[in-house]
Amino acid sequence: MRDTRESRLLLVLLIAIAFALITVDIRGGEGSPVDGARQAAASVFGPIENGVATAVDPVGNAIGAVRDSGKRHDRISALEQENAALKAKLGSDDRTNSRVRQLDAMLKNAGAGQYGIKGAEVIAIGAAQGFSWTITIDAGSDDGIRRDMTVLNGEGLVGRVTTVGPSTATVLLANDPDFTVGTRMEKTDELGFATGQGSRPLSVQFLNGKAKVKAGDRLVTFGSSKDKPFVPGVPVGEVVRVDPSGGALTRTVYVKPYVGFTKLDIVGVVVQAPRSDPRDTVLPQQPVKTKPKPTPTVTVTVQPNGDLVDGSGKVVGNVNENAGDGAAAGDAAGNQQGNAQQPDNQQPDNTANDQEQG
Repeated sequence: MRDTRESRLLLVLLIAIAFALITVDIRGGEGSPVDGARQAAASVFGPIENGVATAVDPVGNAIGAVRDSGKRHDRISALEQENAALKAKLGSDDRTNSRVRQLDAMLKNAGAGQYGIKGAEVIAIGAAQGFSWTITIDAGSDDGIRRDMTVLNGEGLVGRVTTVGPSTATVLLANDPDFTVGTRMEKTDELGFATGQGSRPLSVQFLNGKAKVKAGDRLVTFGSSKDKPFVPGVPVGEVVRVDPSGGALTRTVYVKPYVGFTKLDIVGVVVQAPRSDPRDTVLPQQPVKTKPKPTPTVTVTVQPNGDLVDGSGKVVGNVNENAGDGAAAGDAAGNQQGNAQQPDNQQPDNTANDQEQG
């Protein structure tokens, strides 16, 4: 339509009529004179509106989903963070429990041997210092650590301190090939020298080539002069194999160390030696071996009348009765055997009768 004066007047007139109809409809309420026309329009345009709405709904839903996706993403992220926190808490609790057990065992050993120790944590392994079996701990000269101090844990001998810094120290482990420690056997006091062999058992050479050694025997540290580098009585390990002496002056055995050198975490450095040698008191207690109970025996005596009497004087039977039972059983067996042989015994009699008749 062209923009002319007449078209503008027509537009103004239509707007005026629309406002007039709206006013009449509002004032009329439920009895509005245009209600019929509105219902007719609804019946005509209603299906069209539903179709348009159906076609547009997926777009609206997509827009809503995009609008809400940020909230969902934030909620998922929050749940993932909570899950990770719970896992970390569970993991830390397990590790904390493990470290508490290690610390408790180490303190018990230190108390049994009267060792004054400084607790430390392993913060590095030997790869940082070369190919030797060493660890680095988070305690140094500022903590009273000095070179050639004994290092132990709740299981036994770990090693000795070789290098000390202000806040860290390096420990040479007992299974290192360059490590040697004097040992003493439990009970027999046989002396020897244990040498590390890496992941294999320690090699121990006893001074006495004829010493009686067997698998399961246990060894502790003998101790050094002025308790450096080793204090006495620290558990070393158990004998797992014994080589024959073969006439040699010394005897070699192989000892499995108590300490697991690949899983060290909490250790203690002995900063104060015991006043006296603890001997074997630090070794773990061995299980008590229970002796088998003897089987009770009953003594039975035979009286002149044939009665069998036990130790308490109670009659438990009679020899004559047992013999009678045996004789009766023998008679019954004999009767059965005789009955079984009777048909064979009758055959000669029948033959003799046949010969007389003939």
